[in-house]
Amino acid sequence: MPREYTLQPTASATELRIDYAAELNTQQYEAATAPPGPSLVLAGAGSGKTRTLTYRVAYLLERGVPPDRLLLLTFTNKAAREMMQRVADLLGAQQDQLWGGTFHSIGARVLRSNAEALGFRRDFTILDREDSHDLVKACVGALGEEGVSARLPKPEVIADVLSRSANERCAVPLWLERHHSAWSELAPQLARVGELYTERKRAANVMDFDDLLCLWLRLLEGDAEVLARYQRRFQWILVDEYQDTNQIQSDLIDLLAAQHRNVMAVGDDSQSIYSWRGANFRNILEFPKRYPDARVFKIEVNYRSTPEIIAVANAAIASNTQQFAKQLTPARRPGIKPVLVPCEDGHQQAAFIGQRVLELAEEGVVLREIAILYRSHFHALELQLELTRRGIPFVITSGIRFFEQAHIKDVSAWLKLLANPTDELAFKRLVLLLPGVGPKAADKLWTAFGTALREGAQEAVAAGVPPALVSIRDRVPKKAALDWANLATTFAQLLDPSVGGRPGRMIRLIVEAFYDDYAEQNFPNSGQRLEELEQLAAYGDQFETNADFLTQLSLLNNLEADAEQRTTSGDDDRVRLSTVHQAKGLEFAAVFVIMLGDGLFPSARSLEDPDACEEERRLFYVAVTRARDELYLTYPLLRLTPGQGASLISKSRFLDEVPSGLLDEWTLRRSESFYGSGNGRGNGRGAGIQDGAESGSGFEVDPDGDPF
Repeated sequence: MPREYTLQPTASATELRIDYAAELNTQQYEAATAPPGPSLVLAGAGSGKTRTLTYRVAYLLERGVPPDRLLLLTFTNKAAREMMQRVADLLGAQQDQLWGGTFHSIGARVLRSNAEALGFRRDFTILDREDSHDLVKACVGALGEEGVSARLPKPEVIADVLSRSANERCAVPLWLERHHSAWSELAPQLARVGELYTERKRAANVMDFDDLLCLWLRLLEGDAEVLARYQRRFQWILVDEYQDTNQIQSDLIDLLAAQHRNVMAVGDDSQSIYSWRGANFRNILEFPKRYPDARVFKIEVNYRSTPEIIAVANAAIASNTQQFAKQLTPARRPGIKPVLVPCEDGHQQAAFIGQRVLELAEEGVVLREIAILYRSHFHALELQLELTRRGIPFVITSGIRFFEQAHIKDVSAWLKLLANPTDELAFKRLVLLLPGVGPKAADKLWTAFGTALREGAQEAVAAGVPPALVSIRDRVPKKAALDWANLATTFAQLLDPSVGGRPGRMIRLIVEAFYDDYAEQNFPNSGQRLEELEQLAAYGDQFETNADFLTQLSLLNNLEADAEQRTTSGDDDRVRLSTVHQAKGLEFAAVFVIMLGDGLFPSARSLEDPDACEEERRLFYVAVTRARDELYLTYPLLRLTPGQGASLISKSRFLDEVPSGLLDEWTLRRSESFYGSGNGRGNGRGAGIQDGAESGSGFEVDPDGDPF
């Protein structure tokens, strides 16, 4: 086959319509007009990454690169469309031949043209997540007795194991050994399910979402002619958000770029925060090792934040050992120092934020330009109630409504049934967790349970749920007999005087005795869910009784529903409550980062793993760099536990790493009345903090005083 040789136009042969030097700063210009060859563009937060990448595409097209020889890979189709529209606006013409889109959309396009080489027809269909789970379930069923005796986890969990191992290019047994050693003994059965799943997909001419990458890579690695064709086509490859690529995506890029080596990877190692989704931080960190001749461009001029916020951001990330050295420099004029606010507890933290938000609104900051960011949804529970009491509209951007998640509702069902043994919904939710119990069996068990309660009358209710559970054990399906006994035993333990009806203790007992095993078997992200249940228990420690706790959960659940309803109503002038992960890529005039205590942010689970702690520090950096004008960093000093007093919370190690001179520390003290006249800017003098929990009392900011 003749070898293709591409003639590159000389600078004098092409007249550039765009004055790139005038449109871009020096760092952006150098990256956008880089010569051929591999290059890594490290674009710091707020430095104009998208602008640089857009002008790079325009520059290549103006220099004579045919649009169909250029491949632009992004992580959302929206990002690709917006970037290509910007290029069209710059050049005055649409670039329909340019290949731009997500890895998965480009993979689907390639596979449509080459399906036969992999044993598929070109009219293959793509499974959605639910269809994929159903097919895995059918494969588990095909194992017969082998699958039953092994007590394999739910199909959704198996599908996640197969997906994660495929995207990490790791055999199932090895993946289990690395990430889930407790299931290593199930490796033969899970690997067999994976084989059956692959066979059935091919037989049905269907692919799942992972196949769009895995089969694309297999096609290129297994067919030299196809590989050569796409290597010739994609003479220039640009990758956005490179720090978020997984192993397969990185391998695809390296394969496609192997001939021309004109690959530009654009990203920010300091904003790599998605390892839990399979992103491989090493991809960006080791790019210069894979491409020793790569040029490294650093875009460090930040146009978003004030110099004071940038100084905190630079200090926040400095302690990470695994990173490219860089220093954001501000383009904006000086503003006010970021504020550090130690708070007595979560309630006082909420009171401070509630009042400060109102003050900002009075100063002219629109509510939608204010964000309250946190590591975990549970960190904002007191805050939601406080904002509601003060009449401050807010929207929660945390995906599915938190209290509607299965693990929260499951554990809550135990507490509800304890509080009210005649709660049919709580009873059925619990028994449906057991193997062999379906809706019909749940109905029969509920009927028998109700009869047992009535026959036991007041004695049964007074004694709690266990007697009635024990009395109907002969109605339970055989597959659920052992679990039913465990259920009854756990309920008896919940009523033990040592537990004392304390919600936090009850939740921990439920998790230890029953739910941790259930979560492992039924949820792909069981670790995250169990951590959230521990946070639910910590929140429950604040309540004297189970009834008080359940009432509070109901209030919070309804607040979430109201916030969601307001979101769909079209009224967008609301404070944004969000996890840091979901706020990445956004910016706000004023940002509050809350619950900055060790074990909260950084999370408790990350403290024992240096790599995980470094990712938590990157998460803190992302939170800080969302702020344009004002930044408030808050943390509680105490966690209140009824009957046990208060326990101290250590200030986040991330705050200790920021020099004190970069922060304006405000000390909150209680005042006899509400000082609402001051604006609290600069040194915070005169800013009143009204205590929403105590009528007629309040706090004032004293930057020189002692707390409390």
